[in-house]
Amino acid sequence: MIYKGIYHLFYQWNQNGAVMDVNKTVWGHATSTDLINWITLSPAIRPSRPSDINGCWSGSVTILPNGKPVILYTGNDRYNRQVQNLVKPKNLTDPYLRHWTKSPENPLVTPSPVNHINSSAFRDPTTAWFGRDGRWRITTGSQEGRRGLAILHTSKDFVIWKQSPKPLHYHDGTGMWECPDFFPVARTDSRGLDTSFSSGPMVKHVLKVSLTDTFNDYYTIGTYDEVRDVYVPDKGFVQDETAPRYDYGKFYASKTFYDSVNQRRILWGWVNESSPEKDNIKKGWAGLQVTTPVESLTFCLITQI
Repeated sequence: MIYKGIYHLFYQWNQNGAVMDVNKTVWGHATSTDLINWITLSPAIRPSRPSDINGCWSGSVTILPNGKPVILYTGNDRYNRQVQNLVKPKNLTDPYLRHWTKSPENPLVTPSPVNHINSSAFRDPTTAWFGRDGRWRITTGSQEGRRGLAILHTSKDFVIWKQSPKPLHYHDGTGMWECPDFFPVARTDSRGLDTSFSSGPMVKHVLKVSLTDTFNDYYTIGTYDEVRDVYVPDKGFVQDETAPRYDYGKFYASKTFYDSVNQRRILWGWVNESSPEKDNIKKGWAGLQVTTPVESLTFCLITQI
């Protein structure tokens, strides 16, 4: 996100070594004024409550209409269920937002057999968008059997969330959908659009999912029906491994955000490398974060519509 002229990058991090340990994952935090030079700060979110004691996993920032940023993230709770939690900045006058406070209402969204959500496959909520009906919406990645799902929830106050009767989108045979990303793009303009920008004839939407079957990111372009709350890919696009990829190298778990200052959408992605674990331990780090403005990507999208 960008807040008071400063870019903030949050990332999944194991502080204890250059190997994956999901039960000890924190939200690393770095800031920049130019997306090139970065200052590393203390972790923004650490496991500390029953709702995230086994790991603070991926999520997204939403900038509320009053300019206040909030984070929704997946916590692995004391029962090893994947639940959705909320944190807010402790001090909004600090442009570096070095301290965050967890909501006493956490977890805000929990899985259960009643709502047909798999408690071991329910993670990575998107940036929220605001609908014409005055409700916020988020979509979260999930899996039911071999069906990949983007589950939709709505809220009036960003605290009490209700599951929609239908998912935003799904596709059979694709497995788990991680790190979904859903945002509008203009058909005839390379400038980025705010995530809450309303649908219309000159706007398309992009749905990106990260498939655990292949460890790659795939996107489709389509139409978002704001009344029925469903997304339909355009003809020729299927939300599976035949869909286009942002990057055809080592690239996964990407996420975009809207840069309101420069009216552009920025894409971040994880380069999950190919080096063996012993080499990662030796060098002391593993994985890279890479970024690009989406102007070039948007041009590609427009030419395919």
